[in-house]
Amino acid sequence: MTSSCKSCGRTFEITKADLAFYEKASPVLAGKTYTIPPPTLCPDCRVQRRMARRNDRVFYHRKSDLSGKPVIAIYPEDSPFKIFHQNEWHSDKWDPLSFGRDVNPDRPFLEQWAELRLDVPRLAMDGVNCENSDYCNYCGDDKNCYLDIAGEANEDCYFDLFTKYSKNCVDCTFVYHSTLCYESIHCHNCYDVRFSMHMDNCSSSSLCFDCIGCRDCLLSTNLRNKQYYILNEPHTKEEYEAKLKELNLSSYNSLKNVFDLWKDMRIKNGIYRDMYNLNCEDCVGDNMKDSKNCSHCFNATGCRDCKYLYDVLDATDCQDLNYSLYKPECVYELCSTLQLKFSAFNQATHYSSQVYYCDLTNNSSHLFGCIGLNHKQYCILNKQYTKEEYEELVPKIIEGMTRDGSWGEFFPVTLSPFAYNETVAQEYMPLSREEVLARGWKWKEEEAATEKYLGPVTDIPDDIHDVPDSLSANILKCDVSGKLYKIIPQELKFYKTMGLPIPRRCPDQRHKDRLVQRNPRKLWDRTCAQCSKSIKTTYAPERPEIVFCERCYLSAVY
Repeated sequence: MTSSCKSCGRTFEITKADLAFYEKASPVLAGKTYTIPPPTLCPDCRVQRRMARRNDRVFYHRKSDLSGKPVIAIYPEDSPFKIFHQNEWHSDKWDPLSFGRDVNPDRPFLEQWAELRLDVPRLAMDGVNCENSDYCNYCGDDKNCYLDIAGEANEDCYFDLFTKYSKNCVDCTFVYHSTLCYESIHCHNCYDVRFSMHMDNCSSSSLCFDCIGCRDCLLSTNLRNKQYYILNEPHTKEEYEAKLKELNLSSYNSLKNVFDLWKDMRIKNGIYRDMYNLNCEDCVGDNMKDSKNCSHCFNATGCRDCKYLYDVLDATDCQDLNYSLYKPECVYELCSTLQLKFSAFNQATHYSSQVYYCDLTNNSSHLFGCIGLNHKQYCILNKQYTKEEYEELVPKIIEGMTRDGSWGEFFPVTLSPFAYNETVAQEYMPLSREEVLARGWKWKEEEAATEKYLGPVTDIPDDIHDVPDSLSANILKCDVSGKLYKIIPQELKFYKTMGLPIPRRCPDQRHKDRLVQRNPRKLWDRTCAQCSKSIKTTYAPERPEIVFCERCYLSAVY
C-alpha cells in the first residue's frame, strides 16, 4: 500500500512485511494485541522528528537544581526543566514515583505526559561511568576525553563523533578500535591514519580513501594490502620517506595545498562503490558492516532484518531507530536507547522491555508514558499500578490516543526539549530560522563569545615545530565562522607528537566539515559506470564520482 506523508506530502510505501512488524512490536495486554497503526509520516520526516529530540553538542554552564553546584548541561539556565548532575540524577536523593499522577481520560495523553516532564528532573548530560570527561555527551566508559560525542570506551580522545573503543583519536567520525587517528571518517582497526576515509586495518597512512590492509600509503585510493604507495604508485621506503619530508605536512600552508590537490584527485582517480557495506548480505543503505537483510540503513553494524536504521549496533527485527545500541530487538521509533526489546516510541530509555512513550527510564518493563523510572513495572505517568490495573487502563489510553491521532506516532517536534538548531536534525536536515518558526518549532538565537570577555586573538605559527606550549592559553579565531576557540593542552600535545599543524577552524566548524565529506543518508537510482547496471547509491546522479556496482567494484580493486 502507499500513503501520503502528512508533513511533506510525498508518497511512501508501506509493505505487508511492515504491517506484520507493527503488529509484532505492538503491546499485548491481558492477551489482546493493541496494534500500532501504519505511520502517517514518510521515513525522512520520521527520522527528522526523532533527531529533533537529540542535542549532541550544544552545552551550557548552569547550576544543578538539586545541589546548586555548577554543572555542564545540554539545557540552558532558563530552561523550564529541573536539571541534575549525572551523579545526583542516578542517586537515591530523589524518587521519580513521587511525581506520579492519575490519567485524565478527558485530556490528550501526551499533553499530560508533557506536564509530567516539567516536574521530573532531567540529566544535565548523558554519560555513564566516565572518568575526567565532563564535556562528553551520550558516552560510556570514556577516560580523559573532551567533546567526545556518542563515544564508548575511548581514552584520550577529543572532538570525535560515534568513535568507539579507541585511543588518542582527534577530530574523527565513525572510527572504531583505532589509535592515533586524526581527521578521519569511517575507519576500523586503524593506527596513525590521517585525513582519510573508509579505511580498514590500515596504519601510518595519510590522505587515502577506501584502503584495506595498507601501511605507509599517501594520496591513494582503492588500495589493498599495499605499502609505500604514493598516488597509487609503488615506491621504495627511501623514496616514500623522502616524499613525505618534501611535502612538509607539519606546515599548515603546505598541508592545505596538498589537501586541496587531494580533494580533486580523489574524485578523478577513485573508483566508488555504490554502497560502502562490508560483509553484508541483502542490505541496502550505506556504511553498514556484518549485517543481513537490512533496508535503508546507515552506519549500522551487526544488524539483521531491519529497516530505517541510523547509527545503530546489533539490532534484530527493528525499524526506525536512531542511536540505538546493545542488541535492540523488535522495537520501533526509538532515539538514544540501549538494549530495548518489544517496545516503541521511547527516548533515552535503556535495558527495558515492553515500554511505550517513555523517557529516561531504565531497567524496567510494562511502562507507559513514564519518565525517569528505574527498576519498575506496571507504571503509567510515574504512578504505580498492579498488573491487572495496568492492563485495564493502558487500552483506554490507547483508545484516547487513537481518537486524537497520537497513537502510533513518536513524540512531536513541538514537544522536543531543545530548539531545532540545537539538535542533530539541523545537521542532517538543515532549515532556516524562518522555516523552523513557520512549522511551530523552537529556534535558539546563538550568543557569540567576544574578544572583550575572552581576550585578544593570537596568530598561529605556520609550522607545529614553531608553536609554543603557551598557545593553549591563548584565544584563536575560526577562519570560517569567526567563532573564538582555544586549543586545550592535551590537544596541543597530540599535534606536537603527531607533527600536525594547528587547525585554523574551531571544533564545531571542523565537525561540520567532516559532515560535508560524508555522503547524505539518501539513496538515488543511478547506473554503474562500468556495466550500466541499475544501482542504488548515496552518490546523486549529477555528482562527478565514478560509481560502480558491487561486482564491477570488486573486480576493479582486487
